[in-house]
Amino acid sequence: MKLVRFGAAGAEKPGIIDRDGAIRDLSSVIADFAGEHLAPHTLAKLRDLDVAALPKVPETTRLGPPVAGTRNFIAIGLNYADHAKETGQEIPSEPILFNKAPTAISGPYDDVMYPKNSNRMDWECEIAFVVGARARYVEAKDWAKYIAGYCICNDVSERRFQSKRGGQWVKGKSAETFGPLGPWIVTPDELADPNNLAMSLDINGTRKQTGTTATMIFKIPDLLAYVTEFMVLEPGDIVTTGTPPGVGCAMKPPEYLKVGDVMELKIEGLGMQRQRVVAFSA
Repeated sequence: MKLVRFGAAGAEKPGIIDRDGAIRDLSSVIADFAGEHLAPHTLAKLRDLDVAALPKVPETTRLGPPVAGTRNFIAIGLNYADHAKETGQEIPSEPILFNKAPTAISGPYDDVMYPKNSNRMDWECEIAFVVGARARYVEAKDWAKYIAGYCICNDVSERRFQSKRGGQWVKGKSAETFGPLGPWIVTPDELADPNNLAMSLDINGTRKQTGTTATMIFKIPDLLAYVTEFMVLEPGDIVTTGTPPGVGCAMKPPEYLKVGDVMELKIEGLGMQRQRVVAFSA
């Protein structure tokens, strides 16, 4: 299944994609894709619905983040062998964890806003997984009990904030709009192998990132187990799992986003995102 949230920011409703690619309104069936409604066994019941009988949503309706109620937005650093190589860093012996603020989350086609005092804004195409059940000390083999599905994440980053302002990476990862998610959650039954998906990111129509999840150092079940060794994850929490090569800061000379640029991200089986970079506004 492909599960979406649609409508104005802060007033999104749950939806499902039908066989023809249209959005159907699920709000009469489920309150939202949040909390207990994200449990894998709860989502499985949606497969029995007569989707064609649900109201169709106009094609022009905004898509919001496909999950609500996120309290932890965890990211994995340097998780692609070819990305670690391009940045001149060693392959990590353990996953590198950092936080993105949940307030960074935005819709897949929403504008991305330049923060104040920023001049090194960068892009990162990633596959993220959505937690569907309370997870603590999970074993990798039990991942299916806890993962509601997968989606694209653009781990937008401000590299000067990240590496030149002292402290942890969270500073460069958490500005508002720095976490576009979606366009939808794809449930695990529809994604044959999340560890073998083609990925790409274009800036203004020019390819910058080309990769595959096959070069991930730590695979998704292992990441779930690793993160829950250190913290409890709740339904609606997001873990975004790293990016392939082609980020702006690793180019020679470096390239950074500017106002007016358009990012387009694609991951096989997960759809496409597009965001325009806009100036800061209050």
